[in-house]
Amino acid sequence: MSCMERQNFDSVVKFFVSVIGIIAILAVLKELQALFIPFVIAYFLFFIFHPVNVYFEKKKIPQAVTIILDVVLMALVIWGLSRLVLGSASQINQELPLYITKLNHIVSTAAISLGVQDKAYTDFQIDQLFSMLDVSAIAEGFFSTTLSFISTVALVLFFFIFISSGHDKIYEAIKNRFEEKDLEKKEENPTEAFNIKDTFNHIVQQVQKYILTKFLISLLTGTIIGTVLYLFNVKFFFIWALLTVFLNFIPNFGSIIAVLFPALMSLIQFDSFGYTLLILGIMIIIQNIIGNIVEPKVFGSSLGINPIVILISLIVWGYIWGVVGMLLSVPLTAILKITLTGSKSPNLRLIRELMSN
Repeated sequence: MSCMERQNFDSVVKFFVSVIGIIAILAVLKELQALFIPFVIAYFLFFIFHPVNVYFEKKKIPQAVTIILDVVLMALVIWGLSRLVLGSASQINQELPLYITKLNHIVSTAAISLGVQDKAYTDFQIDQLFSMLDVSAIAEGFFSTTLSFISTVALVLFFFIFISSGHDKIYEAIKNRFEEKDLEKKEENPTEAFNIKDTFNHIVQQVQKYILTKFLISLLTGTIIGTVLYLFNVKFFFIWALLTVFLNFIPNFGSIIAVLFPALMSLIQFDSFGYTLLILGIMIIIQNIIGNIVEPKVFGSSLGINPIVILISLIVWGYIWGVVGMLLSVPLTAILKITLTGSKSPNLRLIRELMSN
């Protein structure tokens, strides 16, 4: 075998080994999602709290006190949001019979006005759909979901404590590992000194910037949507605003789902297609202004991701971690792109360029 053939063979072997390795990693992430999801969320929270924690550190506040304050603040926020969500859910449950009656009337009236002859629509009764459901299975699923949510929250707080106290040690270990190599580079070429250290710092700073900025933009979107719904007297505006904040992390599809639920609520509540279309139109305009004008200007071109890559990321992470994976798909992809930015490897640079918009 010639030298050229040997190199080509080695390249093919490396490629397939890399593919198998990636598939194995994704399989592990899917199988152990109950542990990895809380860990990733905890790390995201660490990045969100990090600037404030650095400020406390400069004020000579002990790290243990800072971590306790972070955990207490998160617990209070989760408790407050849970109270509001459960209160709204209880009110929805009380008014559910009225909403069902209104929805039956809206569908029947619309079917008759459109000339539909099928009695399944002209005499529409959503109650029949509820009667076909397995109530015990739904109750069991709700109980299981509640337990899963509580355990996930507990794991997130648990992981957050260890990440907050151990992140700096990981950074020091990585820096020390490459310190000698950086010093050798300095002797050979001073312009390339401390390349690993600078790259690591850049990744951390960019990840923090992305997570904080994306969270604030999502919060802004949810606040504006919630205010509009409040002004139009749409019920449960807080629930729809909170849903908008979370769904804003899902590209394209998230914003569509976020406007459909309050629009349906408006239609049932006011029984007016015109009024609902007005509210829907305003929400769509807000989503487009923030998503297509404000967000690109804030992020600039440094985090531009190819729409095809976003779609693939949405499918892959949605398959691995479900809805949570879809929420985290773009942040995780952006983090990968940021990480590849500091690489000088031709193959990794190619992947980065393919990911770029």
